[in-house]
Amino acid sequence: MQRNSLSGKRAGALRLVENGASKYQVVVVGAGPAGISMALSLRDRGLRPLLIDRADAVGSSWRGCYNRLKLNTCKQFSHLPNRPYPKGTPVFPTRDQVVDHLDRHAREDGIELRLNTEVRRIDPGPCGHDGWWLHTTTGDIGCRQVVIATGYEHTPRIPVWPGVDRFTGQVLHSSAYRDPGPYQGKRVLVVGAGSSAMEIVHDVATGGAATAWLAVRTVPNIMLRSLPGGLPSDLIATPLFHAPIWLADALAALGRRVSIGDLSSFGLPVPAEGVFTRGIRLGRAPAIVDKEVIQAIRDGSFEVVPTVERFDRDCAWLVDGRRIAPDAVICATGYLRGLEPLVGHLGVLDERGMPRAAGEAPADAGLRFIGFQSRPGLLGFVAKQSKHVARRIAEELETAPSPHRVC
Repeated sequence: MQRNSLSGKRAGALRLVENGASKYQVVVVGAGPAGISMALSLRDRGLRPLLIDRADAVGSSWRGCYNRLKLNTCKQFSHLPNRPYPKGTPVFPTRDQVVDHLDRHAREDGIELRLNTEVRRIDPGPCGHDGWWLHTTTGDIGCRQVVIATGYEHTPRIPVWPGVDRFTGQVLHSSAYRDPGPYQGKRVLVVGAGSSAMEIVHDVATGGAATAWLAVRTVPNIMLRSLPGGLPSDLIATPLFHAPIWLADALAALGRRVSIGDLSSFGLPVPAEGVFTRGIRLGRAPAIVDKEVIQAIRDGSFEVVPTVERFDRDCAWLVDGRRIAPDAVICATGYLRGLEPLVGHLGVLDERGMPRAAGEAPADAGLRFIGFQSRPGLLGFVAKQSKHVARRIAEELETAPSPHRVC
């Protein structure tokens, strides 16, 4: 079957059908912030991408977050490409405002949105690497280019502690937490040391829990969402990503001393490894919180304890030998990328299951990943990155020879 050309303008939806499978120019897998940014940047280049997500709505990871969640970074740096938030949006948009932002722009003309469609596996086209086949729950899809944007936070991870299967209390991942109502009058242990862990333990502690603990394995770097005077901290932190690492670490440490102070007596000393050094080495963002969380630590609203070693029927044993008896354990213990079933057979993942190449650089011909960094301001970062990726994809589609059959 003869294939339409791009006619030098990259315009129009290129979709053919062969053996019941649809063929597109570009497919974006994942309709979260990274995927929607990617689809919009492609649209702005005159391409008509297919945007796929397994959920029944876009931005599902944001929709499912706890009620008090808001962006850690200011709206100026955290919107979709060339699409700022509406006038009147607060400096740090709320969960619902972010969801509305994503939903509105994912439905712009020029983007074909397909929900309730899970991509199970991606394979090279039958003509070698001239295209890709996506095997989905609603049928096979072919494309010349594919961008995987399923997200850094894809599959909730709960540690398998010894004895946890015998524990009679409730154990849940932080992705299932919404508000403190169900935990009023209860003893709650939150496990983790990131932004979500600190916000959730503060939420339950101030929302009526009888006792609240925060179990920390690796002491985090901590930053305030707003500096004294109300200045968003990311207005200062974002330029530091372009500074020498030693300088960025030193300035971040100075900022912590001035804005937060010493929390060593509360179980949260300053880590020896700086914010930016740790971010590069482990891909781990600092905990970004409001000043009220820091004050709650100082007031003793919740207690910071060492991490969990094991569980018994009615208690948790900590690594320092202490025994506590929580009614509920909320695990803010991160996520797995969940990429192995999708592309693990292609040799494009490292030993951690992370993409070996991301952003503009293709992992393979016509195969890219976006949104797999863990850093403050990820939404703004992927919005900017998506523009560069879209430019590269458009150039490749422009210059690549057009095959005479769907591959």
